[in-house]
Amino acid sequence: MMLVVFLGNPGAEYKLTRHNSGFIVAENMALTQDLFWSRKFFGMFAKKDVNGHQHCFLKPETFMNLSGKSVQAARSFFKLNESDIVVVHDDIETEFGVVSFRKGGGLAGHNGLRSIANSIGSPDFLRIKIGVGRPKKGDVSSFVLGKFTPEEMPFLPVMAEAAEEKLKELLQ
Repeated sequence: MMLVVFLGNPGAEYKLTRHNSGFIVAENMALTQDLFWSRKFFGMFAKKDVNGHQHCFLKPETFMNLSGKSVQAARSFFKLNESDIVVVHDDIETEFGVVSFRKGGGLAGHNGLRSIANSIGSPDFLRIKIGVGRPKKGDVSSFVLGKFTPEEMPFLPVMAEAAEEKLKELLQ
């Protein structure tokens, strides 16, 4: 069993922000379209059989900086190792539109990842990184909490599709 965590912030004001890339991917994946989401583990939770294996999906409803509370609650309940957790998140160190995969590693100043690593006691979970790029000027916080530009919006479904392909490989 894998726990797939889509990171974002709850609330309409964050809906199309870069920091909500995980939520955006979850909403645009064919894999998650037929899920029945319910409130559990401080977030929205669903289960699905993929290729004969039951997997769990979680969208924490804690704010990004407290995502670990939600992830740890699900991890404890299902008795999962950190290697059974896949986190889908925005990444400013990756060029806009590029989707990549990584196991463990640094937290790159990402408060959601830091919260998860602190809560589960390890940064060695799997990650699907959604490249949002770095701001050319201004602070990072304003950039990631800012909405995607009209020029970037057409690429969101393409990024979600690329993330879904990486996720399907992991769930095989």
